[in-house]
Amino acid sequence: MSPAACRADQSRPSSTSAIVADTETGDHLLKIGCYSRTKATTPTGSFLSSAMFTVGGHRWRIDYYPNGESADSADYISLFLLLDEKATKNVKVQAQFKFQISSTDQVKKAPSLASTEVNTYGEASSWGRAKFIKREDFEKSNDLRDDSFVIRCDVAVIGEIRTEITTTTFVTVPPPELNQQLGDLLDTEKGADVVFQVGDETFAAHQCMLAARSPVFSAEYYGLMKEGDTAGVVRIEDMEAQVFKLLLRFVYTETLPEMEEEDVMCQHLLVAADRYNLQRLKLICEERLCRYIAVATVGNILALADQHHCDGLKKACFHFLGSQANLSAVIAADAFEHLSRSCPTLMKELVAVLSLPPYHA
Repeated sequence: MSPAACRADQSRPSSTSAIVADTETGDHLLKIGCYSRTKATTPTGSFLSSAMFTVGGHRWRIDYYPNGESADSADYISLFLLLDEKATKNVKVQAQFKFQISSTDQVKKAPSLASTEVNTYGEASSWGRAKFIKREDFEKSNDLRDDSFVIRCDVAVIGEIRTEITTTTFVTVPPPELNQQLGDLLDTEKGADVVFQVGDETFAAHQCMLAARSPVFSAEYYGLMKEGDTAGVVRIEDMEAQVFKLLLRFVYTETLPEMEEEDVMCQHLLVAADRYNLQRLKLICEERLCRYIAVATVGNILALADQHHCDGLKKACFHFLGSQANLSAVIAADAFEHLSRSCPTLMKELVAVLSLPPYHA
């Protein structure tokens, strides 16, 4: 065999195979805004259902039994995940799921489903936890606040198991690093040419980056920089330093870190994003605030949505108030008192929307 032939054999990549199963994941939050009422009016064996939601191309719902699914679980809260009855005929769906309960202002993050049991729907239309949590323990926990809590259900739908042939590669292209590098540029302040003073803190940044990302910043730096002084310091009024720091981080990296009191911080960030016309950040804050709509928060969130023209967030508030139970709880808590004084036009709009049963966004 010639040397050239030997070299050709040595450079040929080896082949491998892998057994894989596509998995689609999703989650649904079911907010219970009137726990004591659901417990008082729903007997053992009866349940309240979430709206249908879709994961893996199939429709699901959560059944919530405040007084247990049967006499054996009467001292417990029972939770079941149900596959849409119309989809169960001649269809078998393998899925993993996990329930979590938390307070409305501290929604828990997605858990790992790797070690959870795989259930086959079709053989049974629903699977769940009849003794999910003892009611007495739950009522003493911090997960129940203002008679409200959130049920989070994470679902993984497992596709058909198959074998794939793969080829060993010799060149691996790493993922993009631009966001990380721009974040480092912000942290090191290398080449920074403007300084912001927010309260007692200062932040160095790059005018070209800010101008490219925000039309408001662009007008500031390439028009008349009304807020700046001759020393290149821009004073930011009516904003907390922590909020401005997160705003800058998003401008450079398009990401937000994990935040304590996320609901409160997202309200401040939404105002800041609107101020500087950062539409994607504004929508991210809207989407996250939708998770925190509850009896105690809906008034403030609705007023914020109206003031800053957040149509999606506003519709989410109206949808929440479209439930008679939620609306009654909000009225009983005087949550509309401030809203009626500060936003009378919004109250008229709310009355008009709720007079069209059933409410639809």
